[in-house]
This record gives sequence, structure tokens and C-alpha cells, in this order.
Amino acid sequence: MPAFTLADLAPGQRGTVTRLLGENTFTQRLMQLGFVEDTQVQLIRRAPTGDPLEVEVMGYALSLRLADAQLIHVSPLA
Repeated sequence: MPAFTLADLAPGQRGTVTRLLGENTFTQRLMQLGFVEDTQVQLIRRAPTGDPLEVEVMGYALSLRLADAQLIHVSPLA
């Protein structure tokens, strides 16, 4: 199965977090925001320029830069 990141999801599509890339303070912050293994996320929309992305995780929406969304590996849901 090919690796998908949060940035690869289409608007409205959901996925389950499988892992985070990196071992630094930013990835720890992503985990504090709810991006932990087996958590469902949804890409709400992209800015007209494609960056940033609005995502929903654990019942709240937040914006992520495209580069940061590429650190979050997901398994797409149907």
C-alpha cells in the first residue's frame, strides 16, 4: 500500500493517522494537538493557493501548512 499523507487527501476525505515523521518539538506539538496514531482526521478545504490546509481532528478545525501536513501519514477511509 502506498504511503499517503494528510496533504494527499482530497477536500472532504477522511483518513486515520498512521504515524508522524520526525522526532522534534514540532512533531510533539502535532501530537498534543491530537495527531496521534489511530485518530481520524478530515481535510476540510485548501486555500485557493493550495497552502494552508484546514483540517478537522478530534472535533475541532485547525490550519496547517502544506509542508507540515506532509509529515502526517494517514490511511485514507472510504
